[in-house]
Amino acid sequence: MLELNLPHTDIKMERRNGRLYVWDHVRLRWIVLTPEEWVRQHFTHWMVETLGYPLARMGHEISLKQNGQQRRADAVFYDVHGKPLIIMEFKAPHIQLSQKTFNQITRYNIVLQVPYLIVSNGMQHYCCHIGKDGTVTFLRSIPRHEDLM
Repeated sequence: MLELNLPHTDIKMERRNGRLYVWDHVRLRWIVLTPEEWVRQHFTHWMVETLGYPLARMGHEISLKQNGQQRRADAVFYDVHGKPLIIMEFKAPHIQLSQKTFNQITRYNIVLQVPYLIVSNGMQHYCCHIGKDGTVTFLRSIPRHEDLM
């Protein structure tokens, strides 16, 4: 797999029946390793190990219903009361982050109503804050957990 623009982390992997699997530290199970999964695992490890986000409040592949259709947010981080705080959308490293990517995560936010959105392809990372008045402010970096509390 491609080296990402994220710190190195020890991610458990194993090969079974010719396929590579990665241990998902959030779902606590083995997942087929795809380029997008590679980004998700590295990014959420970085959030937990470096930025101080509690692992127990992270969720991967969170189901939500929008306009009668089932959707799935790649990852969601919850506050101490169990309310969604951050939605994360991950793309494979070779996928350019575009307006389409931001439109996708914005649609998820119509349902979840979080103040922070993060988009990453493992090479580029964007985070924005949605104000109570709906204003969108792009942040210079991904905030540490302590800075959100």
